[in-house]
Amino acid sequence: MDEKLTAVIKRIGDEFSGQVAADSRFYLEVDIGKRAAVYGYPELEETYHDIYAIVPLKRPVSGMKVRIDGRTFVKYAQLDSGIVVPPYLAAEVNLSYTTFIPNNSMILNFA
Repeated sequence: MDEKLTAVIKRIGDEFSGQVAADSRFYLEVDIGKRAAVYGYPELEETYHDIYAIVPLKRPVSGMKVRIDGRTFVKYAQLDSGIVVPPYLAAEVNLSYTTFIPNNSMILNFA
């Protein structure tokens, strides 16, 4: 288990905790590598750059939106915080999770 990555994922969950609705069709993508650098783990930036945590939102945010086929997220892992990560990433962190059940269509929000 990667303790630094676990800390980054937990912090993302904390940062967006008031905005998460676990079963929402609206979501944001958060670049884990960029967030790791912001949170003080620059050594993780290159490894996890362009790997995204999905933040299911309580309500859409202003800005552009794109409809995405929900099957894109089949087998993704939903952490207790509501944040969703790719399955291989869930295996690297020391956090409990369940299989994410996406909507048939999801709406990516660009904030």
